[in-house]
Amino acid sequence: MKIFRGLCTPGRAPINSGGCALTIGNFDGVHRGHQAMLALLNNEAHHRGVPSCVMTFEPHPRDFFAALHHKPELAPARIATLRDKLEELDRCGVDQCVVLPFNARLAGQAPQAFIEDILVRALGVKYVLVGDDFRFGAQRAGDYAMLDQAGGRLGFDVARMQSYEVHGLRVSSSAVREALGAGRMDDVAALLGRPYSVSGHVVHGRKLGRELGASTPGLGDGFRTLNLRFAHWKPAASGIFAVHVHGLGPDADSPPLPGVANLGVRPSLDPDDVNGGRVLLETHCLEWPEALARQLPGGEAYGKIVRVELLHKLHDELKYDSLDALTQGIAKDCADARAFFASLHAQTHRQTTRDRI
Repeated sequence: MKIFRGLCTPGRAPINSGGCALTIGNFDGVHRGHQAMLALLNNEAHHRGVPSCVMTFEPHPRDFFAALHHKPELAPARIATLRDKLEELDRCGVDQCVVLPFNARLAGQAPQAFIEDILVRALGVKYVLVGDDFRFGAQRAGDYAMLDQAGGRLGFDVARMQSYEVHGLRVSSSAVREALGAGRMDDVAALLGRPYSVSGHVVHGRKLGRELGASTPGLGDGFRTLNLRFAHWKPAASGIFAVHVHGLGPDADSPPLPGVANLGVRPSLDPDDVNGGRVLLETHCLEWPEALARQLPGGEAYGKIVRVELLHKLHDELKYDSLDALTQGIAKDCADARAFFASLHAQTHRQTTRDRI
């Protein structure tokens, strides 16, 4: 998938001189409703012989207005980082993605100017697909009817897709955020069509994990962690989770490693640590095969891109009064995560046995 950061300058040729099939939205989470829309978009693009294109925004428009009015509570909790959103769009078969910076200029642009300057001149649209609640332009004054009328005048088709439902419930980013906030990971997976995950490069932390519990019998080299930065201050999910870690094996088909992870701000640690109080996903692998340790430089995974699936929430983040208490808390989390995976394995074994019968 080709990714364009912003648009060409006025007066230059459009990104797609031969046209494109376009949809517009935030696509936070790329849930099953988004996936259905993208499948329709790809089909329409194929029939027209043009690339499929997604226009999305960074920051989220509500982030922009929350900052503008100094009301952080108005900013939506973020389901996915931009990296993960782009990865999912690519997996859905989208040919191109245009990431527009949402700023004062874009927020104040008149709907008609948005259509003529961005959709027609910069993108060369031949087909535009929007959701049933789509609004655009300054003061959200543009709507489907305005877009459809402009399409007839300027030579592009416009279509609207109704809400997507699963078991009678409307699939939306708001529904995914609500389920993530409540820790209902099975519901999240049903809405997304896949387990919820966070990916990124493994970065350096305080190296505290390997020291915690290192002197405690049975804990070996402590709780060394894989640290991923979540590039938004307000993640939709937070807490302690049983997880699967992908990307550490020798090839793409290597089985994931079970682990336990903390997504949040680590309230027991100094907010002025090396990560500057930013949101981190810290993952401790319950298994670290010797063969894997030999493959990784120094037995570490710094710089590798990994994907962590959050399968089951154990509890919210807790603030511990001492490092000893923190060590005991992590040890209990590891035990609870092992119990979860044992029950998952037993359930899978029973299902496999029934299938064979």
